[in-house]
Amino acid sequence: MNRSLWRTLMCCALATGFVAVSGVQAQGAPVTAALPDFTSIVQKNAPAVVHVEATYNGKHMSSMSMQGQGQGNPNDPQWIFRHFFGMPMMPSPEEQAHISLGSGFIISSDGYILTNNHVVANADKVTVRLQDRRTLVAKVVGTDPVFDIALLKVNAGKPLPTVKIGDSHTLKAGQWVLAIGSPFGFDYTVTQGIVSAVGRNLDESSQPDTSFIQTDVPINRGNSGGPLFNLQGQVVGINSQIYSNTGGYQGVSFSIPIDVAMNVVEQLKTKGFVTRGELGVLVRPVDESIAKALKLDSDSGAIVAQVEPDSSAERAGIQPGDIIMGYNGHSIAQGSDLPPLVAMTKPGTRVPIEVLRDGKRMTLHAIIGTMKRDGGVQSGGSSQVSKSGTAALGLTVESIDKDTREQLGLKMGQGVVVSDITGPVAAQAGLQNGDVILMVNQQKIGSVDAFRAATAHVKPGDTVLLLVRRGDQTNFVSLSVPSNKDHSGH
Repeated sequence: MNRSLWRTLMCCALATGFVAVSGVQAQGAPVTAALPDFTSIVQKNAPAVVHVEATYNGKHMSSMSMQGQGQGNPNDPQWIFRHFFGMPMMPSPEEQAHISLGSGFIISSDGYILTNNHVVANADKVTVRLQDRRTLVAKVVGTDPVFDIALLKVNAGKPLPTVKIGDSHTLKAGQWVLAIGSPFGFDYTVTQGIVSAVGRNLDESSQPDTSFIQTDVPINRGNSGGPLFNLQGQVVGINSQIYSNTGGYQGVSFSIPIDVAMNVVEQLKTKGFVTRGELGVLVRPVDESIAKALKLDSDSGAIVAQVEPDSSAERAGIQPGDIIMGYNGHSIAQGSDLPPLVAMTKPGTRVPIEVLRDGKRMTLHAIIGTMKRDGGVQSGGSSQVSKSGTAALGLTVESIDKDTREQLGLKMGQGVVVSDITGPVAAQAGLQNGDVILMVNQQKIGSVDAFRAATAHVKPGDTVLLLVRRGDQTNFVSLSVPSNKDHSGH
């Protein structure tokens, strides 16, 4: 078969909605795979999708422009998580206003509408345009910046068409999904794709408490707040972010699960604000160096870097250095898995937490607290200065003086301070004078003698894991001591 004929046959197959599973179909075998037809889903649901316009006075311009740029990893300028603000309309200077475009969808016939918080945050006026071209002023009932949800209300004078709410828990990678929205201001644009992954957690600056649906549905500026449908015509997500180095679609899009959004809706309706669960730990991923230092079989889990005083975690007996392997029946594969699970737990709930400590698994139980809507550490005593040098690790430590201890909020007998960097191992790990070492290989360090004892048997080829406090940040740092072979260059 010549190439042009094959191309023609493939185009015909796609046009009729059928394509063979493989390039060459076995003789007599039926055509088996049908591409889905989305027309009925669009016809039924498009009337419940709205175009959202948020108007801002000049005083809001600076915050708006920052939000429009999105958030991401500041150390990786090539790839940035971006919100879809839509195409900003910049009027003449005398108008002194800024209009931002987004999408939304009607969830109840009396006029409640869901969209993203970043579409309407701090807006002076919000309007929505319906499919019948009516434009209505919307009241912002409530917003939740953490989950990036906003609830609007319009008075249309008669019942409005609504979407059907689905169950995002049932989504699986590979399922077809459909988006309707207003990219670049083009109302009722329909795009389709598949679920690429579920339970996707982004970096610390991009909603760490949300477990996203990742899709390859083409999403662009202006799609923010629009619905993501399954093949049953049910909303399973709210389109929220893209992963891009240009601000345009590059095949990786993220949606907030509708289960999360509807939980927020009920709280905004009844209380006007949203409460989330809080455990009171700072966790980090278990990377290869940590796994090696602690002689773990794998790098699964979330290692506890810090436990807040008088928190649910402290009362449950969780300690720095513990590796959280499971939370309330859910496995924790990486550090970012934990925050969304805790945030979605109702405060006051007693949950089992599986931890690995000193190579032994144990189950602790925590009563989940309520996350503060703002955002703590403790205080201390004094100590005499004594020094210890550790040649293999390339650093010298000394006990912490009273003023430093009070400044850092440390208790008496908690940590030693790095007084000098003497060798390449500590230097290459990024340690600095003034860093406070709280643990060595999951062992708490409260004195120079304790540090000396914990590092006494470090030898070439070993990897040592330190829990280090710098300012108000606590993190794990692994120090790998070169082997004799590394030193010899062979």
